[in-house]
Amino acid sequence: MASTLLDGLPNEVALQCLARVPFLFHPMLQLVCRSWRASVQSGELLKIRNQIGATEELLCVLAFEPENMWQLYDPLRDKWITLPVMPSQIRNIARFGVASVSGKLYVIGGGSDRVDPLTGDHDTIFASNEVWSYDPLHRVWSQRAPMLVARAMFACCALDGKIIVAGGFTNCRKSISKAEIYDPEADMWVPLPDLRQAHSSACSGLVIKGKMHVLHKGLSTVQILEDGGSHWAVEDFSWLQGPMAMVGGELYVLSNSCIMKQRGENFPDKMVSCASEFQSRIGFGMIGLGDSIYLVGGVIGPGPRNQCIKPLSDVDILNVTSDRPTWRPGSPMTHCRGSICGCALLRI
Repeated sequence: MASTLLDGLPNEVALQCLARVPFLFHPMLQLVCRSWRASVQSGELLKIRNQIGATEELLCVLAFEPENMWQLYDPLRDKWITLPVMPSQIRNIARFGVASVSGKLYVIGGGSDRVDPLTGDHDTIFASNEVWSYDPLHRVWSQRAPMLVARAMFACCALDGKIIVAGGFTNCRKSISKAEIYDPEADMWVPLPDLRQAHSSACSGLVIKGKMHVLHKGLSTVQILEDGGSHWAVEDFSWLQGPMAMVGGELYVLSNSCIMKQRGENFPDKMVSCASEFQSRIGFGMIGLGDSIYLVGGVIGPGPRNQCIKPLSDVDILNVTSDRPTWRPGSPMTHCRGSICGCALLRI
């Protein structure tokens, strides 16, 4: 029987053909006909992409300029895709958590980083509990169930198909130890045990060996969610301070103008590459993608040779698995520039 998708092929085979088309070209596929559009937007296509090993990892980035506009980066084709503006009422959203599960991007909490150009005043929203998700198949943003607690500058990780948030601040002076977990299928937040320790510094989250690790800026102690979320353990790893990224299950940190591979106890840290050319670059995003570390955006701050702040769209890539890791440029962001407010990986 002739297929409604591709003449002469059963629908199951035709769907496998469509599933192999890179995400970058999905908008063009949807223009072919209604049946192709319905197939590309269906959840079935995501399942097939997973089954046949056709999933892709895309880099998602939100920079300070323009306001609330995300871009996706395809590393294999070195191309950027611009998303519709996130419809939050919070202007120049920052200090939020970001994670990706089940082929969707989630932007969680945070507050406004907007400054009134006439008065110099900041918007009054420091922390919120709002949650937005982006569906790349339908190209739409949707508001989801809010967190139980409004927070900013907190740890946020995707783990086993769910999103975990912990710590942070409810306002610029009050830190919290509350933690909670989000189930995207049920669209529901549930409390987790409180962190053992709350600190007056921003925290971030990393998944290492299948467990969420909460790190506080300037502190050597790390809090680890143990036994399926039943309690937090506290350990002192004495990791180097600086931006961190996971590549191939290994932890890398940019410290003292060097990319270092962070080793375990009783093993010395290993220098991977010099990064002295980025000394004057601040506010960039750093993330692991495939076998490489990506440095994205940021600004060149005022200094002896530069008296003004220069927003950047630059992308610099370091393959940490090569014998002689060297930096190479990627295509710069096409619509965004400046300090990176958030970055994450979207698997689709």
